[in-house]
Amino acid sequence: MQHLDILARLNITSLTPMQEATAQAWTTGRDLILLSPTGTGKTLAFLLPLATGLDEHQPDVQAIVISPSRELALQTTRVFADMRTPLRALCCHGGRPTMDEHRLMQQTHPALIVATPGRLADHLRKNNFPTGQVHTLIIDEFDKCLELGFQEEMEEIIRLLPAVKRRVLLSATDTADLPPFACPTQDPEAAPLRLDFLQTHTTDDRLTLHTVPSPAKDKLETLFRLLCTLGNASTLVFANHRESVDRIARFLRDRRFPASPFHGGMEQDNRERALYKFRNGTTPVLICTDLAARGLDIDGVANIVHYHLPLTPDTFTHRNGRTARWNARGNAYLILHTDEKRPDWLPPHIPALDLPATTPPIPRPDWATIYIGKGKRDRLSRADIVGFLCKKAGLSRDDLGRIDILPHFALAAIRRNRLAQTLRLVQGEKIKGLHTRIEQAK
Repeated sequence: MQHLDILARLNITSLTPMQEATAQAWTTGRDLILLSPTGTGKTLAFLLPLATGLDEHQPDVQAIVISPSRELALQTTRVFADMRTPLRALCCHGGRPTMDEHRLMQQTHPALIVATPGRLADHLRKNNFPTGQVHTLIIDEFDKCLELGFQEEMEEIIRLLPAVKRRVLLSATDTADLPPFACPTQDPEAAPLRLDFLQTHTTDDRLTLHTVPSPAKDKLETLFRLLCTLGNASTLVFANHRESVDRIARFLRDRRFPASPFHGGMEQDNRERALYKFRNGTTPVLICTDLAARGLDIDGVANIVHYHLPLTPDTFTHRNGRTARWNARGNAYLILHTDEKRPDWLPPHIPALDLPATTPPIPRPDWATIYIGKGKRDRLSRADIVGFLCKKAGLSRDDLGRIDILPHFALAAIRRNRLAQTLRLVQGEKIKGLHTRIEQAK
């Protein structure tokens, strides 16, 4: 399958210079290190040449992508599925039984496995799939994957993949030292090709930084006033600890502000629902740990709020990289107590934002999300949902927003002012001949 065929399926007319350079470097057969800012299309940069080089007649796994988080792994798998090649990809991550994934491996014979380090190591220890045909190993966000907590697992994974001929490492930040197992060759002529686009893609002219003074060390009231000022604009609020995320979420929930928490301690189902409601506009604010700064594909994020200052400049870069993506503009707000010490790596002169003397009213999103208790395993499609809601609830296409279909259920965004009528009219109705529960998503 040719690049142009895949790009046409993705409605992409041309590649960026970074993606073109990656495709060209891929033809050399050498290991690659790709450095490019968040939001510049690194996932497509490696999936495109990878997909065209896989053998659709080979039943065994041929390539593995390692991702530091479930969300990034799921996102990469979705992009590969959207390419609509004859090849299958399987996403493996914690939060579900390993045996279910093993069963899927045997049933679907994936050419590509996308996995988190811990789950991949578990499958390899158990010999759950043959590794003799695995010729390509891609480590996405390698600086995160190679941190101390993952290093032993990563070393074990690479040792258990002896047939790998090529390693591809990607990140939005540079790292000075790589452990020997990541790029083991000592031959300068066979050393990894390094593609560094960190300086050629800069968001400095598209990202506006602001400080927001907080008179109290507890910044909750200042955060509330800021979020009310930002209105319905899509906003990520970053805190350094899960407990802080939960505390902020409870505070905003008590104020009836539309916001959701998102961190690694939540159940996977709850994390996914929080992301879907954020993406479809039902919840304009997502309060999160730095898990969300790594690789999540969330279009149209207008604002980043640093409730806590990040601990490193790289984390600051990753957080801010969630906005001002591609050619869009964005804002980053740093809530600072008057006595709070600023790290040396912050820009020295960041203008302060004066919040209105009177706090604006709490924003009310234009969208609401309904839950439909059938999904992919019931062969439910977006067309089925659109037809059902238009016919049974009298909605027009303009009343419908994003529709996400998961294995066991679906989520559909509809205009909030049509929610009550829709739920009343669809009660007891069958969708695709099936009775199911339809209600406002929690």
